[in-house]
Amino acid sequence: MRGWVNILGFMETRLLTLLSIVMPARNEAGCIASTVEHLHVELRIHHIPHEIVVVDDGSTDRTWALLDGLKEKIPTLVPVRNAGPHGYGLAVICGLNAMRGDAVVIMMADESDDCRDVVRYWQKLNEGYDCVFGSRFIKGGGTVDYPRFKWILNRLANTFLRMMFRHGLNDTTNAFKAYRKDVIEGCRPLIAPHFNLTVELPLKAIVRGYSWAVIPITWRNRRTGEAKLKIKEMGSRYLFICLYLWLEKYFSMGDYNKKG
Repeated sequence: MRGWVNILGFMETRLLTLLSIVMPARNEAGCIASTVEHLHVELRIHHIPHEIVVVDDGSTDRTWALLDGLKEKIPTLVPVRNAGPHGYGLAVICGLNAMRGDAVVIMMADESDDCRDVVRYWQKLNEGYDCVFGSRFIKGGGTVDYPRFKWILNRLANTFLRMMFRHGLNDTTNAFKAYRKDVIEGCRPLIAPHFNLTVELPLKAIVRGYSWAVIPITWRNRRTGEAKLKIKEMGSRYLFICLYLWLEKYFSMGDYNKKG
């Protein structure tokens, strides 16, 4: 049947037609142009139909002006302004609301995520998975200049999540992930306004029964600008989302699970 692919003889799923990349950006004037340009080149080389939705989340520097100037050079760029309130999660949701694709990759604007991994996400989604999660901590993955203290907290947090949800994923907290649009719609409403959205989306998808695969990815510490994640502000917010989804997993009786 045209437009469908059979995976392993038992999974039939619609071939994807347009990849949206949602990229929140706040005061990223030092790197936003190169991030978008490199991503566009990589996707064009691999003939991936795409749009790059960059959400300016209340920048006070030249981020918006740079994006506006890039539109003529990169026709697939879709700059969006999040009028407020602001926050990483709210900016991502703004981008998800604006996207036109039937699949999405959420990535950072600071060049920490590898554009080549976006191509691999697209290819893996087209094998029939609902979601594809990257891990920096499996064979083939890696990190460059990862701050030691942040690395320790990351490993502790992800171990806690693996024990809590028994899902086997060892890099849940990483924002760089891919989803079919059906998954995004099936996980709404998204309620995390800050970086805790990075755990709300994958955990909801897993808890609600969507299929997923893991691929190795690489991460490089930003070379310009300042990190937006404030660890001391996020502990209780992460815990809230985790408890909320733990309750759904064990007490909702499957009311929110994937249908069909």
